Amino acid sequence: MALTVRTDEQLERALDALVESEGLSRQEIIRRAVLERYQRAGHAQRVNDSTDRMVERWGDVLDRLNAV
Repeated sequence: MALTVRTDEQLERALDALVESEGLSRQEIIRRAVLERYQRAGHAQRVNDSTDRMVERWGDVLDRLNAV
């Protein structure tokens, strides 16, 4: 599958620096960046879901501790 990415000067400089320092292709740099962001977004959602469950389960205890 082909994809065209339009870049600006700032992105060009960043890509060039990463290609030089990491020894990877531009395609691989962009691929890894997208996958990393996707994974972080999933992690953030799992943390939020877990927080909601914990507040639901322990909310009354937390309220009592806050009142002390």
